[in-house]
Amino acid sequence: IYKPGTWSSSSFFECRVEMGNAYCILGGCIDQASVGVVERWGRFEHIAEPGCHFFNPLAGQWLAGVLSTRINSLDVKIETKTKDNVFVQLVCSIQYRVVKASADDAFYELQNPREQIQAYVFDVVRALVPMMTLDALFEQKGEVAKSVLEELEKVMGAYGYSIEHILMVDILPDPSVRKAMNEINAAQRLQLASVYKGEAEKILQVKRAEAEAEAKYLGGVGVARQRQAITDGLRENILNFSDKVTGTSAKEVMDLIMITQYFDTIRDLGNSSKNTTVFLPHGPGHVRDISDQIRNGLMEAASAQVNDD
Repeated sequence: IYKPGTWSSSSFFECRVEMGNAYCILGGCIDQASVGVVERWGRFEHIAEPGCHFFNPLAGQWLAGVLSTRINSLDVKIETKTKDNVFVQLVCSIQYRVVKASADDAFYELQNPREQIQAYVFDVVRALVPMMTLDALFEQKGEVAKSVLEELEKVMGAYGYSIEHILMVDILPDPSVRKAMNEINAAQRLQLASVYKGEAEKILQVKRAEAEAEAKYLGGVGVARQRQAITDGLRENILNFSDKVTGTSAKEVMDLIMITQYFDTIRDLGNSSKNTTVFLPHGPGHVRDISDQIRNGLMEAASAQVNDD
């Protein structure tokens, strides 16, 4: 590359290739995503657009440098603390590019734009985050990125740089803080689960009690109907037997029915699948004793009711 006061005849044949751009002392080729800075005798002259350009070294004209107009990305890690004294590390991604119209400012004003951007990001984040709690920081990280973007656009725009996007990529609290937050979250969820479990058990017990009450009511209705049916059946059997068999009394018919039921009970016990041994007195005399005891009990009850009246 030609510099005033340093060129010789051999410099006319010196060529360079830099960042995809090929140029020599007599001319240069600038690619589509770049712009060139042309100087005359060490002073800025104009911006060279993409394409092939020729320079006049005898007039002190030369290509001072090339700037890329592609979007660049810079990841910045900032460690700071929140309002509730929790140290966090923020990872911020900044996308920026050189403005073609202000390429001369970008070329001459800043020696290291990445360090400049990083310094402003540090300043804005460390001024804003200490006024927010950790929970608020997670909820409003977009507001933090917006504040950084506004500040960088205002400052870096004067140097020929455009800030395209700022993304708050990650928020990393201290590992012990993350562990404590997870434990708090787990405890809250367990507490809520216990409340729901208690409510479910309460509902289950209420429903079980209602079902049991309903079952007992229906069982009582069933027993009452069963006894009514037995009474109606016995009455009908006694009347039919007395009408068809002359000379029999209701007592004799009742004794016959009780004997029949006695033998049915013995048969049911024998057919039962359960291994249960039941000892019962067996014989017609015992059946008569049972019938006499029932009849005597009924008569005593009727006599006591008459005496009370």
